[in-house]
Amino acid sequence: MSSPLDRRRAGVLLHPTSLPPGPAGGVLGDGALRFVDLIADAGFSVWQMLPVGPVDASRSPYSSKSSFAGNPGLIDLAEAGREHAVEPGELGLAAVRRHEAFEPFLEASAAWLLPWAEYALRRERHGRTPWWEWPAEPGVVGVPAGVGMPADVGMPAGVGMPAGVGMPGPDPSSVGPDTLLARAEAEPALGELIATQFLFDLQWQRLRRHAQARGVALFGDLPFYTDHDSADTWAERNVFALDAAGQPEAVAGVPPDYFSAEGQLWGNPLFDWEGQREQVFDWWRRRLAVQLARFDLLRLDHFRALEAHWAVPAGADTAREGHWRPTPGHALLGHLQATLGTLPLVAEDLGTITPEVLALRDAFELPGMLVLQFAFDGSPDNPYLPAHHAANAVVYTGTHDNDTTLGWYDSLDDHTRGLVQAALEPYRSPGGEDRFAMPETLIRCAYASPARLAVIPMQDLLGLGAEARMNVPGVAEGNWRWTFEWPQVNSEFRARWRRLADEFGRC
Repeated sequence: MSSPLDRRRAGVLLHPTSLPPGPAGGVLGDGALRFVDLIADAGFSVWQMLPVGPVDASRSPYSSKSSFAGNPGLIDLAEAGREHAVEPGELGLAAVRRHEAFEPFLEASAAWLLPWAEYALRRERHGRTPWWEWPAEPGVVGVPAGVGMPADVGMPAGVGMPAGVGMPGPDPSSVGPDTLLARAEAEPALGELIATQFLFDLQWQRLRRHAQARGVALFGDLPFYTDHDSADTWAERNVFALDAAGQPEAVAGVPPDYFSAEGQLWGNPLFDWEGQREQVFDWWRRRLAVQLARFDLLRLDHFRALEAHWAVPAGADTAREGHWRPTPGHALLGHLQATLGTLPLVAEDLGTITPEVLALRDAFELPGMLVLQFAFDGSPDNPYLPAHHAANAVVYTGTHDNDTTLGWYDSLDDHTRGLVQAALEPYRSPGGEDRFAMPETLIRCAYASPARLAVIPMQDLLGLGAEARMNVPGVAEGNWRWTFEWPQVNSEFRARWRRLADEFGRC
């Protein structure tokens, strides 16, 4: 498929978890293919999603246990059972090994797959406690006495094992299909985790082929940081700035700003940019390669941290106590470009952005993001106003962190609503009693933008209010749960949005 930013296009923002689930749960079956057909018929040629890695109890796609693995909860188990001619509950390694795609999958994925499976297995067996609380172990969990750690999956040279910190994970550079299968045969539960990742990949690649056949590009999301308690930090501690006990000396966040007097304290470990630059660069390369095998385009979340990142001392009460540290972002992007070729990345450059961050973005010709809900503060210099849009950008009515357009508009005070109406006068819907009908007027504004890609959340396409909001930043409960139902997609959906795409040259 050609670049999703090669011409004017329209896209839909919908995380797969918001699809109606199938009879056996999961959404990567026929329902996902049906959604591709729906949006393709409606004139859309991009489907944007949030990260698709395994999540914790919060359900947040940005709190993933692996930067490489897929979320098992997305798998359509009923379809997987039909594919392998077994009951869904019997889908273990023996069932999937018969599939012709299994060996190529292992060859391409073994380096990240064994560390992920070992981590997931141990975490369950230790009551889902974080890896730094696991007891020290003489060998691999579940291996019969006398078998021990395979020779090519030993502890990295020079790495000690502090008391109370379990043995480090397998070194990805030394893991191949034979090593992985040997471990799976010694530990059936680990084999099931491997089989699960194969099923995710099988259904994902089926979805991607169908999307390509319908001319729909898949647009993914790459979080900047990883969780402290994740397979990434457990298996590759040298990539992160951790002490001998596996604890960070500083953690990620953002400084105080107009929206937060104390800043935001995220708590993710920082990358060891200074001490282990080569290893950090290689980890980013491997991570990006895996995600580009799933997506045609990726949003790089928190792009500004590539220029400088906010480091907060571990144990600090608020992010206010942090300070800026330089990031070798230019060198990293140059390395990724040299090793992977053209970088199909979108820079998440929202918020307070410095000229240095914009210079880094522009040096690699990366498109930025424009969010229309942020445009109406009354300032003529507001960069999100349509008059300031550029072609090399992605424009949104709102993102997963915003309220729906209808919910946002209904919450405005009279003064701000007047600013919105004045700015949107050229984009009013023709005809109708309420010519400022929302969300269509804001959608028309996005479609009219010079930005080559206009992305509309599914909630706005369905005309839904605040009850359909996906996430409220800073609120721990109740997020990431919205789903639509097929009856909400009425008979006019396809024709209505295709007409708009035709009108603005995005079809």
